[in-house]
Amino acid sequence: MNLKWTRRALTDLERLYVFLAPVNRKAAAQTVQSLVKAPSRLIEQPRIGEKLEEFEPREVRRLIIGRYEMRYEIQQSTLYILRIWHLREER
Repeated sequence: MNLKWTRRALTDLERLYVFLAPVNRKAAAQTVQSLVKAPSRLIEQPRIGEKLEEFEPREVRRLIIGRYEMRYEIQQSTLYILRIWHLREER
């Protein structure tokens, strides 16, 4: 399984870091690192996340990582990280 990050997901990581860094730069970096590492679990078990039926026929799923939600899509042998946000964020 290949892993690819969308531009929006990378922008989400940057936005989260910029939001957290003024309070605690080290914690912000650790949070982003944990979010970047999280998809490594998905490579071996891509369907562990909850399937989001509203995106049918696409196979979009979500994975909760601590206080963050990561949405991803499985297309053949590629897993795309679509978006990431804090669970309390208004979207």
